[in-house]
Amino acid sequence: MSYNTKQKEIILNEIKNQKKDFTIKEIYEKLKDSAGLTTIYRLIDKLIEEKHLSKINGKNNITYYRYLGDCEEENHIYLKCESCGEITHIDCDFISKLTGHILTEHKFKTSKDHLIITGICSNCIRKEG
Repeated sequence: MSYNTKQKEIILNEIKNQKKDFTIKEIYEKLKDSAGLTTIYRLIDKLIEEKHLSKINGKNNITYYRYLGDCEEENHIYLKCESCGEITHIDCDFISKLTGHILTEHKFKTSKDHLIITGICSNCIRKEG
């Protein structure tokens, strides 16, 4: 990043420390005494533009973000539960075979930082019986 202020440094550190996907509201709630909402939005937009963050639409039109520093592997995708909205990041060697097949057989290059498969998670499957 080409800019650095104390607020932006605090926000970036909080984003990097997230262990799961997060919303802007969650970041703001943790940092509201240290950083303004406008600054958080601007930094998030910049991080997305620079491909440091991935933006994912969750359940009920809630937007989640994931810091891509956690995604050092090229072979990663997101699994999104259609029932509860949970988004899970997975790294798996099979993903490169899948994306390779899609490219070779279907002439379509997938965007690996935004590849999302929707379905039902194991918790929701259990609840449904």
